[in-house]
Amino acid sequence: MGNWGGMAVAHATVAELREFAAEAGCAIDRDEDMGGGWSAVHYPDQPDGAAAALARRTGAPVLTVAYLDSDVGFVEAATFAGDRWKALLNRDTAEDYEIPVDRFPVEAALAGALEWAAAAGLSADPDGIRAALTGSEAFAEDLTARLLGALGMDRAGLGGEST
Repeated sequence: MGNWGGMAVAHATVAELREFAAEAGCAIDRDEDMGGGWSAVHYPDQPDGAAAALARRTGAPVLTVAYLDSDVGFVEAATFAGDRWKALLNRDTAEDYEIPVDRFPVEAALAGALEWAAAAGLSADPDGIRAALTGSEAFAEDLTARLLGALGMDRAGLGGEST
């Protein structure tokens, strides 16, 4: 059985992100210190608007991903200033689910991702971002890891120690 939950990544301590995610309505399953001041929380269900709510609360850029049975990832990202972007991971698989991929234009997502990374003080790799947004993997979580790396985050904690 795949992952039907979600995750949020923010430049915050694990304790802060756990607290803020709980306030936004996320029931936390586990968390991770990703290094470089970045943390992630994982939850079984993602409320609508979680990225914007967390960005307002943390005062920093936040990226969330909601998974559809580990097959597809719905990315939402927001900055404290209110800028937002969204993307779809595993587009070919999304079409099998009859998800209208045209609602998630790659070029708009790429532009938003680059602006988001700059606001986060990260050095993003545009080609790497495009590859994650257009790539295909057995698990959408693998594309999430590729996207985070291309955005410039230290991925050492991704999938590592958690509480």
